[in-house]
Amino acid sequence: MAKRRGLLAGLVAAPWIARAAGRIPAVGIESQYADVIAAIGGDRVEVAAIETNPNADPHGFEASPAVARRIAAARLVVLNGLGYDSWARRIIRATAGSARGRHVIAAQDVLGLPDATRNPHIWYDPAAMPKVAAAIAQALAAIDPAGAAVYRRNLAAFEASLAPWRAAIGAFRAQHAGIRAAVTEPVGNDLFRAMGIAVATPWSLQAAVMNGTDPAPQDIAVQEKLLRRREVSFLGYNRQVIGPLTRAMLDAARAAQVPVVALYETMPAGYHFGGWMLAETAAVTGAVAHGASTSALVAGEVRGAR
Repeated sequence: MAKRRGLLAGLVAAPWIARAAGRIPAVGIESQYADVIAAIGGDRVEVAAIETNPNADPHGFEASPAVARRIAAARLVVLNGLGYDSWARRIIRATAGSARGRHVIAAQDVLGLPDATRNPHIWYDPAAMPKVAAAIAQALAAIDPAGAAVYRRNLAAFEASLAPWRAAIGAFRAQHAGIRAAVTEPVGNDLFRAMGIAVATPWSLQAAVMNGTDPAPQDIAVQEKLLRRREVSFLGYNRQVIGPLTRAMLDAARAAQVPVVALYETMPAGYHFGGWMLAETAAVTGAVAHGASTSALVAGEVRGAR
């Protein structure tokens, strides 16, 4: 585990040395995908994560020339799709002629999701990342047939690493029925669905906040009522996008003693994918079972908001 962390952390800032080291240069546009590439590829890949800051809005990311060069040099690129990282698609298309043998994996395509899919935060779906990981293993084996057995073993280990997360979801469903949640935007909705939690916030409000537009006053009124009357068990909020409306929702939740749960679009430092998802699931469980609020995910702990 420590070796994987070192590969990722070093390459985010270090020069692109993969060819000199004899490893496959690979890029995960979001840090969660880079982490999975590292899990499957092990020492046979050199991975760069592009979007790595869990305290910044990923929708506002602007690619530098250095990022474009890194993507152009990669033999494997993994991105989310669904318009979430359209800038990367443009770079990939622009460098297609100079990137012979490059494999591009979009999670959207692996999962067969249409462009009209409303929620792009698909890694929160417990069924999603194992399929993306399998596609990564297949692509790496095509690039490096000699390592195919290694990639198969690492894929099996990655899938096994998600067992605690699946167990936590199953335990929650068995112990908590009829749970409703409010959200600021649909970051964790796929996880909530897997946990049997219904999202009560109007979709039009979620979409407005996600897309940076003004929600309708009637939607804000519905959200305020959900919180004021404690008609929901918790409020899930995007910790990476805190604007005036989100602050108002957080204040309303705290005034009504509705627990809040911090959700991330970018994997926080110190985590691997399975541990991150398990921590988010634990935060939701703590809110429902114990009324505990969380303001952040810190490796090895869930930081309380009060």
